[in-house]
Amino acid sequence: MVGRFAPSPSGRMHLGNLWSCLLAWLSARSEGGRMVLRLEDLDPGRCRPEHAAQVMRDLEWLGLDWDNEPVYQSQRGERYAQAFRELEGQGLVYPCFCTRKELHAASAPHASDGAAVYDGRCGRLSPEERGPLSQNRRPAWRVRVPEEEISCSDRLQGEYSEHLARDCGDFILRRSDGVYAYQLAVVVDDAAMGVTQVVRGRDLLSSVPRQLWLQEKLALPRPEYGHLPLLLAPDGRRLAKRDRDLELGRLQERYTARSLVGVLAHAANLIDRPEGITPRELIPLFSWDKLPREDFVLDIEA
Repeated sequence: MVGRFAPSPSGRMHLGNLWSCLLAWLSARSEGGRMVLRLEDLDPGRCRPEHAAQVMRDLEWLGLDWDNEPVYQSQRGERYAQAFRELEGQGLVYPCFCTRKELHAASAPHASDGAAVYDGRCGRLSPEERGPLSQNRRPAWRVRVPEEEISCSDRLQGEYSEHLARDCGDFILRRSDGVYAYQLAVVVDDAAMGVTQVVRGRDLLSSVPRQLWLQEKLALPRPEYGHLPLLLAPDGRRLAKRDRDLELGRLQERYTARSLVGVLAHAANLIDRPEGITPRELIPLFSWDKLPREDFVLDIEA
């Protein structure tokens, strides 16, 4: 068993991040497994070294440890380039010259989550049509998905499936500025780091079919997935770094590490009341069967 933390160092972690990190750690440790840390700092405009250092301090403050030297995605570009070339060699990759305005016009809403589904128009361009476009615009690069239903069995959410072409569409592998996309980087890194279980928020459940398909095309192993319910702000919004919702700096003004872990453990149905406790004391109490399935508002104040 190898679990993982994979935070994006784009700001201070909030309560929802801590919720996912704690339960991912408990799942791995309760089975005697290892825990690895990866800093998903692909976006140079949002991610900074000082944020990465703060993430590690925050995990340590909470009592969560890991078993490897931290891995930084920003240092692994050649691994992603190799995977990109493999997909390109299979004839699955094509350049996309669409502007934001054109993308909006060329997309239809996803049936379930409202995300845009690209219609694949640049994938139908001939080499002669691409030539003039490439002189005026640096393309993003998309992968051509099949007319295929991809299914998974999630530890908490149960059976989930998507028809890739209809529900997802051809998705980006590399942005026009050269930055590799999350979907490609995460499958390459999970395989390279030996990850066997991915525990994260339910908002990422729709990524699973794309990742399973990429794993198949790149001959990579498939980890087990467990997508946790989301902690919501009092008005029902998802917690977000940009809104500074219940971020750890503010929480530390009111809570000790033990008391905050106790609040999260009680929300996870691992203890009967929100009393102070450490992650290590929770290991024998952890069970997937106890965890809630539905998103909920946690009654806590920063």
